[in-house]
Amino acid sequence: MDDISRPQFTHRHTLRKMAEAVPRLLTWNRLGSASSSISRLGSLHLRPLSHGGKQSLSTVNFSRGVTCKAIELESAAFATPAAPMRNSRYEIENLTTWLLKQEQAGHIDTELAIVLSSISLACKKIASLLQRSNIINLTGAQGTMNIQGENQKKLDVIANELFCSSLRSTGRTGVIASEEEDAPVAVEETYSGNYIVVFDPIDGSANIDTSLTTGSIFGIYAPDKQCLFDIDDDSTLAQEQEKCVVSVCQPGSNLLAAGYCLYSSSVVFTLSIGRGVLAFTLDPAYGEFVLTHENIRIPNSGKIYSFNEGNYDMFDEKLQKYLDDLRKPGSNGRPYSGRYIGCLVGEIHRMLLVGGIYGNPKNKKSKTGNLRLLYECAPMSYLVEQAGGKATDGYQRILDIRPDQVHQRTPIFIGSPDEVEKLEKYLQ
Repeated sequence: MDDISRPQFTHRHTLRKMAEAVPRLLTWNRLGSASSSISRLGSLHLRPLSHGGKQSLSTVNFSRGVTCKAIELESAAFATPAAPMRNSRYEIENLTTWLLKQEQAGHIDTELAIVLSSISLACKKIASLLQRSNIINLTGAQGTMNIQGENQKKLDVIANELFCSSLRSTGRTGVIASEEEDAPVAVEETYSGNYIVVFDPIDGSANIDTSLTTGSIFGIYAPDKQCLFDIDDDSTLAQEQEKCVVSVCQPGSNLLAAGYCLYSSSVVFTLSIGRGVLAFTLDPAYGEFVLTHENIRIPNSGKIYSFNEGNYDMFDEKLQKYLDDLRKPGSNGRPYSGRYIGCLVGEIHRMLLVGGIYGNPKNKKSKTGNLRLLYECAPMSYLVEQAGGKATDGYQRILDIRPDQVHQRTPIFIGSPDEVEKLEKYLQ
């Protein structure tokens, strides 16, 4: 057998199989004759593999005029430029990358990026402890009470320490104010930065023992004054020092950033730096918060209301009338649906996605409401307004209230703009 006939015999069977596998893409021409009237993009010929060699796409005939050609798509309409391909599902953006991009764009400075990153780390640690709380005996009460006279859970104390440690270690935090601390704590001067961070380390801690939804809330301010005291000093602050520290209590309109972390079926870190609201979901496969919700916008209205109606008889009569009307069938023949989680983070997270209204009003027992203005209501109101919603105490915008005390309480009604406006008409 000569050198020319050998490849003819060796590769004819292989080429036939290729043609049968992709009949719509390939056409066979023998001795150069056309088998289709469709115009062709060009010829694609396969070279037989040499001993130890690689396959080439250069033009070679395998037999007497037998070639393998790619054909053009049947309609010229398909020849228009292809639309840009979507990002690969493997192209994900984590929180760290996003913060770096914001810093490069000049939306935040490096110090704020570090503070936000340290908060996210504290949230990861808390999420891990919550998932194992029943296993490692972290359920139940600590046996102590916080400054508000509330029984502290074991994880209240631990989560508070995790937040404080993470923020101190950055060297970018000046003052820390927490629900679990009696007074704001100023980081000692050696490690002090400029930012004021207020937070509730575990919101809805009563849900821990039953493995229900909990969360963490935080807000970040620039300093009003430079107030630096030793964090390890257990002595009582002097009156002038206390006044200086309390001066960090600013209205929510001064917030530079705010957010929460939801601990539920997913761990979701929701954040705003004054440019809309985004949410990052913790991927347990590699321990990173991954961007999953961009530019969250709260619906203008909703059909879910969330009030603790166990206190109904202690509510104001105007508010009672509002709730009574919500329970009546509307134009669609259905009333509003009532939902109450007992965790502000859970309520706001649901509301941002599906709309509705949440209320924690004053009542005959709690004349000033139950939630704290500085580190619960203000950060959540900031987020909701960034998403297009509204937040009020029934008479004024939550973000316009300047707290006189660190643990000052306030009534709050927050949610879809149409729903909050509807409520305000009842309360006037």
